[in-house]
Amino acid sequence: MTINGWLQILLFFALVLVVTKPLGAYMARVYQGERTWLDFVLRPLERLIYRATGVDERHEMRWTEYAASLLLFSLVSMLLLYLLQRLQDVLPLNPQGFAAVPPDLAFNTAASFTTNTNWQAYSGEATMSYLVQMAGLAYQNFVSAAVGMAVAVAFIRGIARRESETIGNFWVDLVRGLLWILLPISFVFALVLVSQGVVQNLRPYQTARLVEPQIVQSEGSSQQVIRTQTIPQGPAASQIAIKMLGTNGGGFFNANSAHPFENPTPFSNLLEMLAIFAIPAGFTYTLGRMTGSQRHGWAVFAAMSLLFFVGVAVAYWAEARGNPLVAALGVDQSASAMQPGGNMEGKEVRFGIAGSALFATVTTDASCGAVNSMHDSFTPLGGLVPLVNMQLGEVVFGGVGAGLYGVLVMVILSVFIAGLMVGRTPEYLGKKIDSYDVKMAMLYVIIFPLSILGLTAASVLLPAGLSSVSNGGPHGLTQILYAFTSGTANNGSAFGGLNANTLWYNTTVGLAMLVGRFLMIVPVLAIAGNLARKKIVPPSLGTFPVTTPSFVVLLVSVILIVGALTFFPVLSLGPIVEHLLMQIGQTF
Repeated sequence: MTINGWLQILLFFALVLVVTKPLGAYMARVYQGERTWLDFVLRPLERLIYRATGVDERHEMRWTEYAASLLLFSLVSMLLLYLLQRLQDVLPLNPQGFAAVPPDLAFNTAASFTTNTNWQAYSGEATMSYLVQMAGLAYQNFVSAAVGMAVAVAFIRGIARRESETIGNFWVDLVRGLLWILLPISFVFALVLVSQGVVQNLRPYQTARLVEPQIVQSEGSSQQVIRTQTIPQGPAASQIAIKMLGTNGGGFFNANSAHPFENPTPFSNLLEMLAIFAIPAGFTYTLGRMTGSQRHGWAVFAAMSLLFFVGVAVAYWAEARGNPLVAALGVDQSASAMQPGGNMEGKEVRFGIAGSALFATVTTDASCGAVNSMHDSFTPLGGLVPLVNMQLGEVVFGGVGAGLYGVLVMVILSVFIAGLMVGRTPEYLGKKIDSYDVKMAMLYVIIFPLSILGLTAASVLLPAGLSSVSNGGPHGLTQILYAFTSGTANNGSAFGGLNANTLWYNTTVGLAMLVGRFLMIVPVLAIAGNLARKKIVPPSLGTFPVTTPSFVVLLVSVILIVGALTFFPVLSLGPIVEHLLMQIGQTF
């Protein structure tokens, strides 16, 4: 580890801190229907959308109606994306002449982008037409992010309102999130990315002649001389902007944010990481503003920040330390690295160890899934950090909206535990937490590991699950575990080394993504509806404050305990035992 590396990490966090308050305050005004500087342009457009779709913006919804509207909208969106892929070969804007996407892969991709996961079991530049990329995938990047933000705002309203049967209007929250937040910021961000060298065009792929022909040894000892290279093109910048800002994460190109057409410079790398954290961090300030307890919003921000720094410190330390087996050989690892020593396997020299470890931590903290290095090439403990980040429930800032409502479920559990310790009915911002709230919170918590561990267990027992694993032993287990963790957590990053484009994994990971999104949203909205109906209770001596360092420590402890108790056994069989075996000279 170097001073330069830590300065990069601290600079990134300082920028996150700078944007949290203004963006959070702006989002609070947007969702509360207050006046903003974009109203003169967007308000007429918003009214036109409501008039065309028959939406009454003054209509307030109970949580059941809110949930039904969300599920119906997501179902229709998923079906349309599935059809776009299946009819790709007969639709326009397909200059490469790509065939229709197979049914199981089309299902997996439709589920992936509808759930804001963007797990990709295919190579983007070799599978999807420009039309599918723009009208299908980029569209889902916007609306799936707006859906998550709408749920977070509905939860905040449930906390803030008194004796109310409603938590807002889903269609209004969806439209306002799109028009006032995601579209304008993405437009500006896409232009900045183009200035850095990210491609944005509709040209057919180009073929370039190599200066030095390459000889490739194929099976049967025959040799093939490669004299040309195909250079993919496409409308990448517009999709990269929203994939980062909306914490979607899908790569326009197969190498994702390690590709120079997606992430060409260290400056673009910094901006893309900042975009990932911007809205999730801003939502903590929105929480404080809309509930009237700004200190509580900052307390939630502090808990998230503490977990972030622990994760990035471990990942950076593990990767900077490198593989002891390589060091034992007396090999100079600094020759190809930006910093002395360390593990540079699977990393871009443009970003180095610090930039790669930071990106891996940020993208798995925030359920984004974009990667600028291959997590499969990390050291066992370095690869453990992205895995644990997701298994904590994607609450370390988390996805846009999803991170906030996930951490608020943990807040309810923390307050409940605090109430048990002092022998009083638990209260959260003046509202008593009853058995219904705790039951829904526990349902939310149980669904998550049930999907991950159940599908992982099935995959290690069935030939269909083991047939596409590239490594044996604990590393192979980690590859499978990472896939279902990434899917259920709606992260979308891939550990690598696992061929997920099979009937088994396309189906099971697709189901995991749907479970991790929609079966967990329903309990959240149920809690929001129940909280909205309650009266405000004046604080007393027995009320546990949710604005103090003690609350931050308790919240962090609950998050870690829930994750550790659930996943520690399987982690012990995967990355932890792999690390111990590496110390005695065994690799996988």
